[in-house]
Amino acid sequence: MVRALLLSVQQLGDRAVLTVLAKSLLLTLAVFAALAAGLVFGVRTLAGSWFGLSGGSADLAGAAALLVAFIGMWLLFRAVAVAVIGIFADDVVAAVEAKYYPQALATARPIPLSRSVAMGLGSASRAILVNLLLLPLYLILLVTGVGTAALFFIANGWLLGRDLSDMVAARHMDDAAMKAARRSARGGRMLLGLGGTGLLVIPGVNFVAPVLGAAMATHLYHQKKAKIA
Repeated sequence: MVRALLLSVQQLGDRAVLTVLAKSLLLTLAVFAALAAGLVFGVRTLAGSWFGLSGGSADLAGAAALLVAFIGMWLLFRAVAVAVIGIFADDVVAAVEAKYYPQALATARPIPLSRSVAMGLGSASRAILVNLLLLPLYLILLVTGVGTAALFFIANGWLLGRDLSDMVAARHMDDAAMKAARRSARGGRMLLGLGGTGLLVIPGVNFVAPVLGAAMATHLYHQKKAKIA
């Protein structure tokens, strides 16, 4: 894992990786900006049409909506960022394979954009659904001091490890083989997911964490194949 992280950090300066990083950040910010603008507009409209508020009162309602939007951005960042990187992950994986695993690149099957989008949306949906289901437990475990954080890391590590690993495996396996790989590599996927989740909660680092996660998943996938061979 440490070697995969170091190699991934070293490759952040590659043009192909920087291009994906720029595109994913721009798209992530655009999604959040659209959500925030829609929420503020909706609240101001409701404040005027339903409650008859105008002027400063409507502005106050809009400001409150913007604050809620910022909180929502923080809570939803992991889901949106991983969904977005899912769209561009194939470019990151291809860049890593071109530099370190050229033989694997030669036999890889590029993932169609439609499947990349479907995988990204599936990742976001699972993350939101699982965390919503666990919300009561998160609140209950707050009294323990560490229980909420531990459960969050375990749940999201499991989800993220699967998502990142699938982004790589889809280039080299059919669906049946991918399902078998999920069962046989749970430990490695969980470790990858925990590492990626850790990066996602570090301010500043979280912006590059999805790209690092995709690159790390690529290294771990091919390192494991090399050991088996």
